[in-house]
Amino acid sequence: MRILVVGSGGREHALCWAIAASPLCDKLYCAPGNAGIAAEAECVPIKADEIDKLVAFARDNRIDFVVVGPEAPLVAGLADRLRAAGIKTFGPSAKAAALEGSKSFTKELCAKYKIPTAAFKRFTEAAPAKAYVRAQGAPIVIKADGLAAGKGVVVAQSVAEAEAAIDMMLTAREFGTAGAEIVIEEFLEGEEASFFALVDGKTALPLASAQDHKTVGEGDTGPNTGGMGAYSPAPVVTEAMAAQVMKTIILPTVAAMEAEGRPFTGVLFAGLMIGPKGPRLIEYNVRFGDPECQALCLRLVSDLLPALIAAADGMLAKFHLRWKAETSLTVVMAAKGYPGPYKKGTEIKGLDRAAQMRDVVVFHAGTERAADGRILANGGRVLGVSALGSSVAEAQARAYAAVDQIDWPEGFCRRDIGWRAVGARGGGPSQS
Repeated sequence: MRILVVGSGGREHALCWAIAASPLCDKLYCAPGNAGIAAEAECVPIKADEIDKLVAFARDNRIDFVVVGPEAPLVAGLADRLRAAGIKTFGPSAKAAALEGSKSFTKELCAKYKIPTAAFKRFTEAAPAKAYVRAQGAPIVIKADGLAAGKGVVVAQSVAEAEAAIDMMLTAREFGTAGAEIVIEEFLEGEEASFFALVDGKTALPLASAQDHKTVGEGDTGPNTGGMGAYSPAPVVTEAMAAQVMKTIILPTVAAMEAEGRPFTGVLFAGLMIGPKGPRLIEYNVRFGDPECQALCLRLVSDLLPALIAAADGMLAKFHLRWKAETSLTVVMAAKGYPGPYKKGTEIKGLDRAAQMRDVVVFHAGTERAADGRILANGGRVLGVSALGSSVAEAQARAYAAVDQIDWPEGFCRRDIGWRAVGARGGGPSQS
């Protein structure tokens, strides 16, 4: 098969790494890709949001199957356009991608179909939003309705902090149209987990669990990011808990989307809070998580490509996947300043040393190769240093040993990825 992966981040590198290993894959392209992806796929200089160009490329190059990595092109209708052109595609329609594209849509769907989630209210004006916050008290969660690259969430510990977040989104419009409407949510107590399922419109196939680390600082402090690290499996998602999540959240959502005339195909990524009342949905994403995808791909024994094709073809009912018993852990290395302003174009050395370590894979996210062959940072989150181990502690030690082989003074990482499983369980959730 001739395959195109759309995107340029660590998630897309992990997908290319897994797909390139499939005997079904004859030719692999990635648009636009990055310096690391170039080892697995032919990179094509088309951005993920250039929908017309992507459709034309897929048609002109006789692409058999497209895997769409990021959420923005899905919300914009890339999967619809590709299917209309007769090209098989992994990823939901624009109508189904509203599960991530609009938090208000998802919350209303949960309310209508009794899917457990946090209590909420929607607002488009600052004054009534602030009045609601004052009535509810803190902690409380303020979310931009639309896509904000994982940064449109504020877990406010005080009423003043919540009011500042409301002003930032509704008055200053820091997130543009994505923040023209906000959702204010009840703060949920418990432990977060990332739960993934492949969906073919009717059937859902659960994948391995993972736990992300959203905040930029150690001990889960500071502002939210796109994700600073992850590990899989998440100990909080036991077999019994996974069955409960499927029964009360995933399968009802799949049925609800079909009933609403928005059948979902692709990967459904549920951000969960698991507390005393059981699992509750924080939010949905309609693509693999980043960096969770890197951790998942390291543990997957089965060929990923047939599973993605089965989801696109409506054939998941009798599909099974096998996973390694080991733990995987990914540490994100980011440019100093992220998630605020950061410098691009700094050189990264030592990548070969890290990649040669046993059970280590260095996935690239924001990188590019200079004309002279040097690897340069070209984004906020730049590398996903990933490792396998017999335990979370072993995978953690191996990943950080690989991080220490990388010479990049302008980069940084959290040094505590996996801390919930290695040390005391619990801690401050990010409610992303």
